[in-house]
Parts: sequence; C-alpha cells; structure tokens
Amino acid sequence: MPYDATKMQDWQISEAAEENMPTPEQWVDKLGLQKDEVLAMGRLSKLDFLKIINRLKDKPDGKYIEVTAITPTPLGEGKSTTCLGLIEGLGMRGKNVGAALRQPSGGPTMNVKGTAAGGGNSLLIPMTEFSLGLTGDINDIMNAHNLAMVAMTARMQHERNYNDEQLQRLTGMRRLDIDPTRVELGWIMDFCAQAMRNIIIGIGGRTDGFTMQSKFGIAVGSECMAILAVIRDLAD
Repeated sequence: MPYDATKMQDWQISEAAEENMPTPEQWVDKLGLQKDEVLAMGRLSKLDFLKIINRLKDKPDGKYIEVTAITPTPLGEGKSTTCLGLIEGLGMRGKNVGAALRQPSGGPTMNVKGTAAGGGNSLLIPMTEFSLGLTGDINDIMNAHNLAMVAMTARMQHERNYNDEQLQRLTGMRRLDIDPTRVELGWIMDFCAQAMRNIIIGIGGRTDGFTMQSKFGIAVGSECMAILAVIRDLAD
C-alpha cells in the first residue's frame, strides 16, 4: 500500500511497511526458489546465489536493466530510488521482476548523505537492517583485505627481526625485502575517518610491527570489493 511521503519520514514508512513484509519461508514461494537456496537470517533472507545460478544455468536469460551512476536531485532521488520505483512499476504491470542493489556503506550512512535505501514509497525494507550491515558482506571484505595487510606487515617485521639463517630455520621462508615506501595497499574500515587516511604504524617495540607510513581507506573502495564485483563463480 502507498504511504504519504509528504507527512511521513522514511523510517516511519519503513516501520509501517515492515508489518506486511514476507517471512523467509514466504520468499521461497514468491521467488520460485528451493528451500536450501534461501538462508534465513532472523526476519531477513540471504540467497545462495551460486546454487541458484547453477540450477538455472540452462534456462534462458531474462531482460536486464542497469541503473548506473546518476546525479541525484536535491531531494535525493538517485540510483536506489529510481531502481526501486522501476521494479515496483514493472511488478504492477505483472512482470516477474527483481533487483540487485548494492549494500550501503557505513561511511555515508553515518555521515551527511545517509543510507542508500531509496526514499518515500520507493524504499527498501527493512531499512535498519539494510543500512547497518545486512548479511555481513562488507565486513567479510574488510576481514579479507586487512588479513592481507596483517600478513604483509608481519612478514616485514620478521624479516627485520631475524637474519636469513634464522628466518629460514623458524619459518622456512626466504627474504622478500619489501620496500615500505612502495607499498600502495592500506587498511580499510567502513567509515569516513579522515584522521586515519595517513598514519604511521609499528611505532612500538620490535614485537609491535614494522614502522612505516600507511593509510586507511573505506571498505567499499577495497581491491577485494572490486574483485567481488566482477567474479562469476567460486573458482574466480
């Protein structure tokens, strides 16, 4: 049902609409999926896309519409609002339609811009869960990216602390001699933390890492996120 967006805030519309939100079990029937392809996460559902794609690999493709980068109006009608309005309109015309929206970054969500859940009657619900982590994909990206940084800086620390003979005996690894001034990879977090953009790490003792200039970026700008955006399957 439509809500009066001139009198209700987005969060109020979301709360009202959530009362009629389908359960994970109902989504199985609505989307024509198998039970093991829908993973219940509280009142949300996470789809096992690899299973779904594999099951439907011999089916003909549907039509695909891409809502790409646009300049939002002063009232905020941008990609998400346009996309949600589009699928609502197609659904009203009897089309079997769905959308894939990117998860909001915590940086803009907690900043001036706010979340990216659409607005008014073109709103993705439940708005709170969608805006605050959803199924944890961005957190997984952070862990994967920062693990690479942990591995690299630990290697640099050990190469500084041990000579070639000790390094070979203790780890079985050869020296890489990574140049700290040429390391472009930094750390990531899901917030706009300007004070962390350029930092010095490893300023404790010899067991506290390798002293070097480093940086923080936002999670959704990670190289790991770029890889996730273009891969087609688990092998990729």
